[in-house]
Amino acid sequence: MSTLQLVLAQINSLVGDIPGNTERVIDSAREAYRKHGADLVVFPELTLCGYPPEDLLLRPSMQRRIDAALAQLKAAELPCAVLIGYPRVVAGAVFNMAGLLVDGELVVEYAKQKLPNYQVFDELRYFVAGDKPCVVDIAGIPTAITICEDIWHPQPVAQAAAAGAKLMLNINASPFHRGKAQERLELLGAQARAGNMPIVYVNWVGGQDELVFDGGSFAVDSQGKLAVRAPEFTEQLLPLQVEQKGGAVTLHSGAITPAQEDLASVYQALVLGVRDYVNKNGFNGVVLGLSGGIDSALTLAIAVDALGKERVEAVMMPFRYTSELSRNDAADQAERLGVNYRVISIEPIFDAFMAALASEFEGMARDTTEENLQARSRGVLLMAISNKKGAMVLTTGNKSEMAVGYATLYGDMVGGYNALKDVPKTLVYALSRYRNTLSEVIPETVITRPPSAELAPDQVDSDSLPDYDVLDQILNLYVDQDMSAADIVAAGFEREVVERVVRLVDRNEYKRRQSAVGVRISRRGFGRDRRYPITNGWKAGE
Repeated sequence: MSTLQLVLAQINSLVGDIPGNTERVIDSAREAYRKHGADLVVFPELTLCGYPPEDLLLRPSMQRRIDAALAQLKAAELPCAVLIGYPRVVAGAVFNMAGLLVDGELVVEYAKQKLPNYQVFDELRYFVAGDKPCVVDIAGIPTAITICEDIWHPQPVAQAAAAGAKLMLNINASPFHRGKAQERLELLGAQARAGNMPIVYVNWVGGQDELVFDGGSFAVDSQGKLAVRAPEFTEQLLPLQVEQKGGAVTLHSGAITPAQEDLASVYQALVLGVRDYVNKNGFNGVVLGLSGGIDSALTLAIAVDALGKERVEAVMMPFRYTSELSRNDAADQAERLGVNYRVISIEPIFDAFMAALASEFEGMARDTTEENLQARSRGVLLMAISNKKGAMVLTTGNKSEMAVGYATLYGDMVGGYNALKDVPKTLVYALSRYRNTLSEVIPETVITRPPSAELAPDQVDSDSLPDYDVLDQILNLYVDQDMSAADIVAAGFEREVVERVVRLVDRNEYKRRQSAVGVRISRRGFGRDRRYPITNGWKAGE
């Protein structure tokens, strides 16, 4: 009989910080040995450079830095073995590699075979695929090493089983989207049964620009039964005892953290995305425009949960069309959350702009130009506060608005990051109600009253857009599922409404290209997922 004390190192690294990431590996390995008696600590995909490194992989000095990091690990006299991910150049080709270090020696390397090139992934731009399995003896157990996308395909598992593997270690940088945790669990269960071996799945955790990595590392036995699972959205060193007896490898059941419900997981993804973007980029805090509406209300709650109230400033910027209810609701929420709150009227700024433009606008009727000027007055104020205080502007537009262009360039779109960029309006309401179950920080009147930009007298969003219940369904079919306008009409929606929505989506690509990055929570967010040409003659009817 042989036993192996594994520790799954679910850590939060910083892309490009190879020295810092290396120190984190060393510290985590020592802690895993001290707390859990680890024989082997398994780290995520591309641990040393972070994921996704994008065109940093093309820098001439990347390999020198990785070599220095590996040399540092070899010299660190670690008390246990480590399995880590990193890029490796071999004969001019770059591989997505996993390496096993034992007693200061790199005993084996494995090159990722399946390179994803869909949704947010573009690994074929950088890497060459490996073509061989890797099975190594670890504490007497024949152990296969695989990397992320490999586990989504049958070939690497079949290769490993044919090579005699009795255990598989799969290191990952798998980003979050709704429902992803259950997909992974079902997938690994099927692959474990197919290969007749337990599988250990170690995932990154943390925010990287628009991607959030949710962790949730786990292991299943050869029948696909869950043995251990780490919590989501937080760092964790998760111990797992593996035993081989009579040729069979078994996992000793350990801590199994329940998976979060849908709204809870989405909310935590938004919080983590904001926290890591602000902190990893070195901002003092954030500032946002608090309008009394639901989008800014939810954004403020996320910001406080991510950073703490001391690092959040909210600014109400009223105009003559701003209702008393909006003023009161904004003040109420700011008080509930305890943030630094200011009221700065845009009336004199708007009037000054209008006076300066009087000769340009002479003889012309008022239109959306004046509405946009209000939003841009607010944008100027927020950016001035940001520049002076070193606080990043959080913009507050949701996915529904970004889809149809219901936002003002250089106005309410101003900002460095957008927590709600991939959150449809209907989900904004659901998340607001969810957040109030934790503590009631969003006034009920903000949630229940009709949404309005308040850029004109008695204005409501439904004056310009279909009801959000209808709009979000159409957007889901057109944007997320790539259905044609004709197919959406056939699904039961009014042709005139569908054609109008599709037209708005297509012609507002230029706005989305200039919008802030933001957290991705769906399979098809605006950004890395969906890349359409601004200038094109495509007709979306069919």
